[in-house]
Amino acid sequence: MRLNKYVAHAGICSRRKAADLVKGGQIKVNNQIEINPAYLVQEGDVVSYRDKKIELETTKVYLLLNKPKNIVTTLSDEKGRMTVSDLVKDKVKERIYPVGRLDRNTTGLLLLTNDGDLAKKLSHPSHEVKKFYQVTLGRDISDHDIKLIHEGLTLEDGPTPVDNIGRIPETKNQVGIEIHIGRNRIVRRIFAHLGYEVLRLDRTYYAGLTKKDLPRGWSRHLTDKEIIMLKHFT
Repeated sequence: MRLNKYVAHAGICSRRKAADLVKGGQIKVNNQIEINPAYLVQEGDVVSYRDKKIELETTKVYLLLNKPKNIVTTLSDEKGRMTVSDLVKDKVKERIYPVGRLDRNTTGLLLLTNDGDLAKKLSHPSHEVKKFYQVTLGRDISDHDIKLIHEGLTLEDGPTPVDNIGRIPETKNQVGIEIHIGRNRIVRRIFAHLGYEVLRLDRTYYAGLTKKDLPRGWSRHLTDKEIIMLKHFT
């Protein structure tokens, strides 16, 4: 097994992040730093991260979290802020990591797993994973701007396709938006481009998963049906 895949399957991080860890000299094989992600781990090799031996996870874990505000989407934080890992550490004994990111002030659905292959697939742009967000703006949004967003804006990092957008009934400053692109802070940047401040941003749907019966700050294991759906979807 390639070293980056081994690290990912040990539940340390995603495979892409694992390659960065290897290239950055943070992974040792038999007590020697190995910077080649394609190194093939042999039977008997001792792989370590931060001088602690890591081994392949045998049990796959899939946890869905309804992330609260002011929680960092990382496993640890150098500033001492609460992380998603803190919220789920009593739920599982395996080391799991978030698939993709929600910024600190964004709430809603976040998948955590130690299944490196699934995490990689869900994160890859080619699979066009659908995400729905509920957005509360600092002022009323015009029909004209809703149309502009739906037609697709061009931001500093390129065209920004939006699958659907519409005002939430009986409101003037709240919209629902459906996207499949995964660029950094993309929803906030779409509205900022037109001069709107995003007061609240909540992800309500991710890759076929919803927040039904999952209060803010709570998490649950995926059902067998949901796991099959995700693997078939990707």
